[in-house]
Amino acid sequence: MQTHKSRYGSTLEIGHIIGGEEVFDGRQLERHNPADRADLTARFPEASKETVRKATLAAQKAFQEWSRTPAPVRGGVLMNLASVLTREKDTLVRLMVREVGKTFKEAGGDVQEAIDTAIFFASEGRRLYGQTVPSEMKNKELFTFRRPIGVVGMITAGNFPIAVPSWKLIPAILTGNTVVWKPSDDSPALSYVFVKLFEEAGLPPGVINVVFGEGKGSTGQWLVELMDEGLLNKFAFTGSTAVGRWIGEVAGRNLLRPTLELGGKNPLVVLRDSDLELAVEGAWWSAFATGGQRCTSAGNIIVDAPIYDEFKKRFLEKTEATVVGNPLEFPEVTYGPFINTRLFERWIEHYSWGRVDGATLLFGKARITGSNPYPSFKGDPDAGTFGWPTVWEARPGMKQFEQEIFGPTINLVRVEGLDEAIWAANAHPYGLSSAVYTNRRDWAYRFKNEIKAGMTSINNSTVGAEAHLPFGGVRASGNGARESGIWVIEEYTYWQAVNEEYSGKLQLAQMDTAYTQPQAPTDWAKLLEVLEE
Repeated sequence: MQTHKSRYGSTLEIGHIIGGEEVFDGRQLERHNPADRADLTARFPEASKETVRKATLAAQKAFQEWSRTPAPVRGGVLMNLASVLTREKDTLVRLMVREVGKTFKEAGGDVQEAIDTAIFFASEGRRLYGQTVPSEMKNKELFTFRRPIGVVGMITAGNFPIAVPSWKLIPAILTGNTVVWKPSDDSPALSYVFVKLFEEAGLPPGVINVVFGEGKGSTGQWLVELMDEGLLNKFAFTGSTAVGRWIGEVAGRNLLRPTLELGGKNPLVVLRDSDLELAVEGAWWSAFATGGQRCTSAGNIIVDAPIYDEFKKRFLEKTEATVVGNPLEFPEVTYGPFINTRLFERWIEHYSWGRVDGATLLFGKARITGSNPYPSFKGDPDAGTFGWPTVWEARPGMKQFEQEIFGPTINLVRVEGLDEAIWAANAHPYGLSSAVYTNRRDWAYRFKNEIKAGMTSINNSTVGAEAHLPFGGVRASGNGARESGIWVIEEYTYWQAVNEEYSGKLQLAQMDTAYTQPQAPTDWAKLLEVLEE
């Protein structure tokens, strides 16, 4: 790694990390601060398929030793990592604000999530429990053990550049696997530093290998295709549903079980008895945190008819006060720029969707620029790509109601009562997160039982996660895999059943088993006759 001075700090010159060595093979790419494109944060190479293949071979070699390292010792590395991340938290936070445009508050939460995950799984190294199972025969014992799967290919998105990779990397290595990780090309510097901190914590070379590059037609595609060469034993992906389907197909034909954490169109329901002030705050944060660039961001706010007008009034007032701008210079902003131009170009399309479908635009004027100013903007809008907080009135069946938009946009949807609210909340292809605001426990009960989503909040937002709770969705939001908590261990291990024979002879289950035999049946009719005399 080399550094050069830039406006907001150093420009990092970084290479792939393969077997503990830094490799600079490949066409050079650049990452710029999305809030100020004149600021170059990192230069990094694009891995060829051959470079990615070398990384998988390094991971295979490291697996031989790492998989045999006792799990409590592997957990000790994670305890060290938690300490190292805590020490470097401020540095990581500032780098995240600069490299991906998150606010200081959200970047702090992102890093803290990784710290919490490391602490949680450090102790799990002493709790990778199997079971002792009774045999049906004498002088024989049965056991189950968790075993590591092997080399894991990973691709992650840039909106949570430390937290989400930690959900994958930490349990994967705790359980004895090794990794080839293709991080987002939006966060190369953070990814490089993150792996270096793993190494400082005591992780051996080759356990985590990093290859940089883009997705389709580049490094990401090459990594996925290595499943067809038999070089990967598992794949974990966070990103779009379309790409997740393709990865699932490749994994399926190789009989691999992927972990797919995909998109969302998350409903937030506000019922007539709710605390309106609390509901407005939660809906606003669900819609505009990270500029709506979260898979758990609210997509549709579904509001009960008796309170709809009052909710809309208060929500628009709060939206109009939303502060947008350069978070590195103005820490008070609610959200910053689009992480990359591709996301902005996809977001801007929804303005035409709304016009075609007849949705009503309540607030928002597309991109914020010097010639299209947003009143509550901080900084130079033309230095990056920023979007107006945007609010529509929409209905089920509209494209923007059903499709993930991934930007600072929310739909208000009017419904009549709980039944229609639950129907509308499910009237889209996704099933990641959801929320309901109500003070009636029976309504909350119905919602959490009838919503089609992997996660549900009651009187809280659709966004946010804790390190010890399972994260993931159903339907178009994922394949049922879960990340975080003890549940993720299932994704990175397989069960081995072991039987140990001590009798000194071959005993065949079901055939040599000494089953007990029933006694002659009791003549209950005669017994009743005696009792009746």
